[in-house]
Order: sequence, then C-alpha cells, then structure tokens
Amino acid sequence: MNTQLVSEGVPCNRARYGALEPVVRDFAGYLKRRGYAGVTIENYLQCASHFGRWLTAQRVAIQHIDDTALHRFLTVHLPVCHCCKPSPRTPTNLRRALRHLVCMLRSEGIILPRSTPVSRFISEELLRFDAYLQDVQGLASATRLYRLRYVREFLLARFGWGPIVLERLKPDDICRFVTDRAAACQPRTAGIIGDCLRSYLRFRRLHGQPTEPLIAAVPRVAHWRLAALPDSLTDSELAGLVNAFDRKCPTGRRDYAMVRCLVDLGLRASEVAFIQLDDMDWREGTLRIAKAKAKRTTLLPLPAETGRAIVDYLRFGRPRTDSRALFVRHRAPRDEPVGPSLVRNAVRCAYARCGLAQRWTGTHVLRHSTASRLLREGASLKDIADLLRHRSVNTTTIYVKVDLPRLTTVALPWPGTRT
Repeated sequence: MNTQLVSEGVPCNRARYGALEPVVRDFAGYLKRRGYAGVTIENYLQCASHFGRWLTAQRVAIQHIDDTALHRFLTVHLPVCHCCKPSPRTPTNLRRALRHLVCMLRSEGIILPRSTPVSRFISEELLRFDAYLQDVQGLASATRLYRLRYVREFLLARFGWGPIVLERLKPDDICRFVTDRAAACQPRTAGIIGDCLRSYLRFRRLHGQPTEPLIAAVPRVAHWRLAALPDSLTDSELAGLVNAFDRKCPTGRRDYAMVRCLVDLGLRASEVAFIQLDDMDWREGTLRIAKAKAKRTTLLPLPAETGRAIVDYLRFGRPRTDSRALFVRHRAPRDEPVGPSLVRNAVRCAYARCGLAQRWTGTHVLRHSTASRLLREGASLKDIADLLRHRSVNTTTIYVKVDLPRLTTVALPWPGTRT
C-alpha cells in the first residue's frame, strides 16, 4: 500500500533519493499513518529527495544525519542551490518535511536521539539530578524541565566542558549568575532561577558536600505574591468567550467543549488535554482527573453545560479513531490526542474573535475566573480549594484574596466626605 504513495512518474531509486533511498517507502508510510493528504506526502517526499541527493554529494551516510547536517543543508546549500528538479527550495516547507523525517529515523533507531551540547560530566550530573527530582521530590515533568534547564545553564557557564568541582565555586559565582539572568526577567521568573539553584545545591548536600554557604548565597527576589489583585474575566467577558466558537463544525464543537472544561471546572490546559474517554462516568455524573499537577486522582462533579458540550462533540464532532483520548486532533497528524499547546491556541483564537486579545492570551486566567465566580456566588474557600485541587487553602487565596463587592458593603466613608 505504501508503494503507491511514491510518485510512479519517477522510479524510486538511488538517483532520485540518494542516501535516503532505503527509507523512503517507510517515510511515505509514516506520513500516511499520521493522516497526511496524498499531495502533502508527495511534496514531503520531494523534499526528502532533495535532501537525500545532497547527502550523497556530501558523502554523509544516513546514520550520520544530525542537527549539524540539517543546518548546513538549510543555511549553506539552500541559498545557492542549483539542483535539478524536483528540488523544493522553500525553507519553511523543507523544515517541516525534514522534521518529520528525523522523527521517523529516531523512532526507528536509525539515527541517535537528539543530544544536548554539553559535556558528559554535565550530562551525567543532570541525569542524577533529574532522578532525584522525580524519585525523591516527586516533581512533575514540567517542573523538572525548568530546574534542569537553569542548572544546565549554570553548570555550563561555570565548568564548561570540564569536570564538575563544586569546591571551586564561590558565593560570588552563584550571586552573579542569578543577577545576570534575572536582569531580563520578571520577578517571579527570577525567583524560579534561584529556586532551581537551591534545589541543585541541596541535592549535592545530600551526597555529602558542604553546600550550605552556597545555598545562603543564592539571592532572593523581592516579590509579594499577595500584593496585586488576581486577574479574572467578568461574567460578560466569559459569556463572550464561550459564544465565540462555531458549534456547527467539528473543530468548533471540540474547542467549545474544551473551553467549557476550563471555565466550569477550573482545569489546567494540560489536564483538559489528558482527559480520556474512560475518565467520564455518565451514570454518576463525574469526571476523573488522573494526570494532574499534584499526581493525585480526583473525582469532580460534571456540570450539565459541560456534559452537554462533551456529548455534542462525541456525537457530531469527534472523528473515528482508535485513540482513547477524549479530545483528538482533526488535522494531520490525526489519531493523536490534542496537546496543551492546542488547548491554549484554541483559547487564544477565541480571545481574538471576541475582542479580548489585547488583554488576555493564556488559559490560567480562566482558572482565576472560576474561583472568583464561585466566591461571588457564596462558595467557601474550602469548597473552591477542593474544586481546584489545592492542598492548602493558602494557595487558594492567591486566586480569590479580595472579594470587592462584599468589601464595598462594609467600607467606611472617607473622612470629610458626605455619607
């Protein structure tokens, strides 16, 4: 079946595909399984043909394809390319095709996984630190990525390609790194950089190294989380947002159901993306949140509006697929669950359609709005904390620390003014 995807006008041989000739049919099958149209597959095969003939001319074997070879092809060869047709020369199109090609080669084990430009000393140290963050501290993958990112930058800036010797570090090295990185950051981000270094230094302390002076040298950023009022949408803005979807088309039905989960239940974008069909209990009217930030499974009541939106999507919008994910992609690559970025993009486009793009861009403000709305309706902080799955009520106060309508009823008149 896959052989029909390769153009019959030009035979599949080494003269056309060069070094990629052994894998071209696998590449065509890979694209078809992911739901790409025939014209797109043919276009990507022509891009692979161009890249394969360049590899042959440069005497680069298929197993030696890496980021350096891709960079040379796109930035050195392409601007002066005079290859015979068919040789696509559009950089954006070529990048898309080669990105899929490299993913397939890595998944098949033909080329090595993408490596980071760090020494083996830093690479091994980051592996140990990541295991500590996961097994000892139990941090989520997104949090671990942040900590590994800034620790990698610190180790690379201080030790380069040599071994890691913490005895060489001085408090000034720690302070200088944080202040340099924090110069172009928001206070909260600057605080995260300091937290990452403290976490790493505590990790080394557990291994017997006296890092207490270095931990004390990490500067703390002045940031009062309760100083400002929480951002939230008004009721009219929320109404405009949920009405900004075309519920007559499959994609609109999916995006509307996702936004109802965000608005009605205060879910995070990642939690919406990870909902499975088995998480829905229609008899009990509950939704199970399994892949949450705190790694706890929680049962939430399913509001009627949210349930109707999901049912409408399942009956008239969700494509036929073997995936057990509730929300799936409608465009290639199909048969895959949506990711958090697709959820955020759907909300971002809705902001633009209802005229809120100048004020809002993310999804977390909807979580704030859910908490603020519940507080106005008389819910207690404990009830809101249970819905948002906060372990501490103090965390919930970040979302709903001031109830302005109730404060206006007890506010005293300003001295000297008429009552």
